[in-house]
Amino acid sequence: MIKSKGLLIAILTLILLLLVVSSAGSTLHSAESDKAGDGKVVVIINLTGTISAGSTNMFRSELSDINNSTVKAVVINMNAGGGILAQALDMDKYINSAESKGIPVYSYVMPFGSASYAGTYIAMDANGLYMAPGTSIGLSEPTIIGGTAAEDQENTANYAALMGNMASAHGRNSTAAENMVVHDTDYTASEAAGMNLSSGISSSLNAMLGSLNLSSYTRQYVNQNVYDNFLNFIGNPLVAGILILIGIVTVFLDLYHGTIILSIAGFIMIALGLLGADIINASIFGLILLLLAGILIFIEFKTNHGIALLAGLITGIAGIYFLASSYGTSNPGYSPSPFGPDFYLASVVIVLTGILLIVYLSKILKSQEREHYTGGESLIGHSASVITPMKRNQTGFVSIEGVQWRALNAGVDVNQNDKVIIIQRKGLTLTVKKI
Repeated sequence: MIKSKGLLIAILTLILLLLVVSSAGSTLHSAESDKAGDGKVVVIINLTGTISAGSTNMFRSELSDINNSTVKAVVINMNAGGGILAQALDMDKYINSAESKGIPVYSYVMPFGSASYAGTYIAMDANGLYMAPGTSIGLSEPTIIGGTAAEDQENTANYAALMGNMASAHGRNSTAAENMVVHDTDYTASEAAGMNLSSGISSSLNAMLGSLNLSSYTRQYVNQNVYDNFLNFIGNPLVAGILILIGIVTVFLDLYHGTIILSIAGFIMIALGLLGADIINASIFGLILLLLAGILIFIEFKTNHGIALLAGLITGIAGIYFLASSYGTSNPGYSPSPFGPDFYLASVVIVLTGILLIVYLSKILKSQEREHYTGGESLIGHSASVITPMKRNQTGFVSIEGVQWRALNAGVDVNQNDKVIIIQRKGLTLTVKKI
């Protein structure tokens, strides 16, 4: 009981900490010493990994309220690729908001990095785009999960036009930009600079700032914090779906363990999964499939045949896949698809875990059936050794772990030392039959 209370307190403390971090703001700042005479700063946003709700929240917190009286410029120091296109477009809105206030925004693809997939749409919307040698940009074709060929083609055309407009608005090569979408083209830093897709090549962030006459300004660095990373984690269809599915199984599993802790943990996982589904604007079709999976799993806990559980898990896998679908939502899709080898590996693990769970539940149910008998009744089902020979319907004596009991033979004739099984007890007399 003490351990259960401790776990419950730990779970509630974690939730409280997440809420505190959330209310405290989404960014972590660090600044170099002030070198500029006008007191303005250059905000450097470090953008790495996939584009998700956490990175969008970071941009919102940092760019929505800045003004040109305190900020000289914004630099997006990036090595980003993949994610939700809707999140990338939201980040572009904050970039455009800063630009409309007279604050130039520059994107810089850091050494050994790239601006690819959903990240390309952020890099291209900046006033200036600079790249380190050896880096790349492109592979920007969008993907609609579960979409038809015609829908994919129309979506690709729309995003090609958007990418071309971004490049054109900042004086860059719109045709090359559109090719990153239509043909999923990938350009090296030198290729991008040579065709005017980028603003140039800079060996380092310091070199880029020097070329823009920004070296003398205080640098305020912005990084994602714990809450942003938390949003990135749950804002993933695979993670959200697995949380919902495991949460459902955990709640039903508590029916056999009789501890409130499993139920609390299960409901927390379901709540986090639903929060993740809301973040990605999940398809209602995927949620319906997950609900159906929950019903099938519930049936399994009633029938204990194994078939319903496997059917539920397979349906749940389909639900996870269709969480990312654009049907019934305003979600414009992903770049690239969020489902790769990790999704198929997770699917295999889920099915194998389901098989192990079937075996586990079967053992629990069998043990519960045996526990229906207590005291002397617990002898039912045990074996005994015959002491005195007995014909059918005659009485004699048997030995159970060295203890002698009077017995009535309900089966065929038995001889001394034969093994019998106890099928009933009336008072001090056991009813037995030959094994």
